[in-house]
Amino acid sequence: MNALKQNTNFKWLMRGGVISALGDQLTMIALPWLVLKLTGDTLALGLVIALMSIPRAVFILVGGALVDRYSPKRVLMLTKYVNAVLLALLTLLVMNIASAPTVALSSSLSLTVAISPHLALQLIYALALGLGLAQAFAMPSGMSILPLAIPADHLQAANGMMMGIRQVTMLIGPLLAAGLLAFAGDGNGGVSNARGLSLAFGFDCLSYLVSAWTLAKVTLQPAVATSSTADAKPQSVLRSVGEGLRMVWDDEPMRLCFIYWGTVSLFIGGAMQVALPVLASQLQGASALGLIMGAHGAGTLLGMGASAKLGARLRFASFGAMILTADAIAGVLLAPLGMVHAVWQAALLMLTLGLLTGYMQIKVFTWIQQRVPQQMMGRAMSIFMFIFMGLAPLSAAATGWILTLVSLSQLFLGGGIILVLFAAGAYLFTPIRSIASTTP
Repeated sequence: MNALKQNTNFKWLMRGGVISALGDQLTMIALPWLVLKLTGDTLALGLVIALMSIPRAVFILVGGALVDRYSPKRVLMLTKYVNAVLLALLTLLVMNIASAPTVALSSSLSLTVAISPHLALQLIYALALGLGLAQAFAMPSGMSILPLAIPADHLQAANGMMMGIRQVTMLIGPLLAAGLLAFAGDGNGGVSNARGLSLAFGFDCLSYLVSAWTLAKVTLQPAVATSSTADAKPQSVLRSVGEGLRMVWDDEPMRLCFIYWGTVSLFIGGAMQVALPVLASQLQGASALGLIMGAHGAGTLLGMGASAKLGARLRFASFGAMILTADAIAGVLLAPLGMVHAVWQAALLMLTLGLLTGYMQIKVFTWIQQRVPQQMMGRAMSIFMFIFMGLAPLSAAATGWILTLVSLSQLFLGGGIILVLFAAGAYLFTPIRSIASTTP
C-alpha cells in the first residue's frame, strides 16, 4: 500500500476519480429532481432514466471493442470532454428556465426569451441520451486503464482503493447535493428558483474538465502504450459477445443466477430509480432525496467492509441460498417504504438495504471471478452489467406509467411482495439454493 501511494499514475487517477465521481452523484440527484419539478410527471422521469441507461447498456460492448482497438486513455479523455459539453448545455438550460430573460424591443415593447417547458423537456431527453452514450464508452475505458497504468503486483490494492473511494463518493455526493439544493433553493415553488440545480450541473461539468486534466498526467506503461495492433485483424465484436454468452449459458449455475438477476432487475431494479425521487418529493424535497441516497451509500460502504472483514465467518449457507435469503429480506424492507412519514424512517430502511447490498455485492463479484477464466472475464462482467443496465431502464420507463394508475405506497408494497415471491419461488422450484460458494 505504501508503494502504491507513491505511484504517480495512481495519485493522478485517484484525484481525478474522486472529483468526477462526486460530480456524477450531484447529477444523479439533480437530473431526476429537475424533471419532477419541471413536469410533475413520473412517466417523463422514467423516460429520462431509460434514455440514459438503455444506450449505455446497448453500446457498452461496442465501447469495450473500441477501447481494445485504441488507447483507453484516448477514449476516456474524449468521453470526459463530451460529458463536459453536455453538462454545460444542461446548466445553461436550467439557467434559462430559471431566469426567463426579457429583451427590450423598444421603449414600449419587450419580449420574454424563455424556453417553454415542453421544449425544455425535449432538450433534457436529448441531453440524457447523450450522457448515456458517453457513459457506454467511459465505463469500459475507465475499467481498462488501471492495469495499463499500475504495476501488476499493485493492481489488487489499487482496485480495492478505487472501489472504496467510489463508494465513499456515493455517500458524500448525495449529502452534498442535498445541502447544495437546500442552500441555493430546491425549487419547491417551481423551477423558477433553480440555482441549486444549475450549480449541481455546473459542478459536474467542471469536475469532468478537472478529471480530464488529471488524466492527461497519467502515463501508460511503455510496453503497452507503444505497442501497435494496426496490422492485426480486428476481432469481431459480435463473435466475441457470442462466445461470452455461450460461456455463461454452458455454465448452469451462472446461467441460473444471471436469469434470476435479470428477472429481478426487470421487475424491481428500475422501479426504485423512479420511486425514490417521487418518495423524496412527498417527504421534504430534494434534500430528502440526498439524505435517503446518502443513507443507502453509507449502508453499502459498511456492508462491503463487513463482507471483506467478516465474510468467511458470516458464511451461513450456500452462495445460492444466501442470494435468495438476502433478496427476501430486501423485499420485506422495500414494502413499507411508501408508507413512511419522515425522512429518517426512509433513511433507516435504505441504510439497512445498503448494508445488505454492499455485503452481497462483494460476494457476487468474487463468485463470478472464481468461476470465469481470465480470458473471458471482460465479456462475463459486461454481460453481468448489461443485465442491470439494459433491463432496469425498461422497468423504470414502465414504472412512470404505473405510478399514474397506483399510489406510491402500493408500488413499494407490490415491489416488496414480488421480490419476496421471486426469492421464494427460486428457492423452491430451481437449483439456485444449492449453488456452492466456491468452484471445484
